[in-house]
Amino acid sequence: MTPPLGRTLCAMITPFTSAGALDLDGAQHLADHLVTHGCDGLVLSGTTGESPTTTDAEKSSLIKAVRRAVGTRATIVAGVGTPDTAHTARLAREAERAGADALLVVAPYYSRPPQDAIEAHFLTVAESTELPLVLYDIPSRTGVRIEPDTLLRLAEHPRVKAVKDCSYDFLAAQKVMSRTDLAYYAGCDEHNLALYAVGAAGCVSTVANVAPAHIRAVLDAFDAGDTARAAHLQRQATPLIEAMMSNGLPGTVTAKALLTTLNLPAGPLRPPLRPADRETTDGLEAAHALLTELG
Repeated sequence: MTPPLGRTLCAMITPFTSAGALDLDGAQHLADHLVTHGCDGLVLSGTTGESPTTTDAEKSSLIKAVRRAVGTRATIVAGVGTPDTAHTARLAREAERAGADALLVVAPYYSRPPQDAIEAHFLTVAESTELPLVLYDIPSRTGVRIEPDTLLRLAEHPRVKAVKDCSYDFLAAQKVMSRTDLAYYAGCDEHNLALYAVGAAGCVSTVANVAPAHIRAVLDAFDAGDTARAAHLQRQATPLIEAMMSNGLPGTVTAKALLTTLNLPAGPLRPPLRPADRETTDGLEAAHALLTELG
C-alpha cells in the first residue's frame, strides 16, 4: 500500500522567538531541514507542536509558512483537535484554506464523552471539510479511547483515512488494520518498526525532530527486505527514544532541549510547560551523540 500521507512523518515542534512569539522563519528553516533529511510528511500543531497554547491565527500562519518552505516535497498534516466540536470544525476549514493536505483530529478530551458522542464528533468534522482525516487515539492524554468498534464504523466515511495510534493496544491496532483500509501510523517511537512490520503505513515521530534520517532508515531497511538491519537500527534508537519519551517530561520539552543544543530552531516553551534542566539536557545530548556515533 502506498502511504497516503507519507511514511516518515515528524510531529514537528513549533518554534518560538526568545520573546515567546511564533517564529515563522524558524519554522520554515526547521521544516526544510526535516524534509531534506528524510521526512516526507510534517504534522503541525499536534501534541509536540504545543497546540493547546497556540492561537487559531498562529496555527493558520504556521501552515502557510511551512507550505512555502517545503512546497510539494512533503505532506502537511494540520492538528485541529479541540474538546469543542464546533471549534474543531472551524479549525479544520481554516487549515484547509491555509494549505494543509490532511487533518489530525484528536478524540475530544476532558469532557470524557461516550463512544457515540466521539463518533459524532469525528463525523461532524469530516463533513466540514474536503480534507482527509487522521484520527488521533491517545487516551493517556485525552482520557478516552477511540474504541476499535468505533474506528471500524468511522472507517466507512470516505474522508476518514488514517489513524495515529498512541493507544498502546497492539492487538486493537491489528484488528482494525485487518478489517479496514485505514492507514495506521505509529505515534509512539518505540512502536515504529513493530507496527510497520504488521502493515502500518509509517510513523508520526517526535524523535524525528532530532534524528530524521535515522527514523527513516529503520523503515527504509524494512522496505528493502533487510529486516535484521531494520531491527538493529530500531534498537540503536532505543536509548534516545527512552531519554526523550520516558523520562517524565513531554516530548515537546525534550525535543526543544535537544534542538537548541543542535543549533536548530526551537526557542522557549509556552507555559505551563517549562524547559528541561541541565542534568536532563546533558542526558539527552549523550543519548543523541551515541546514536550519531553508531549511525
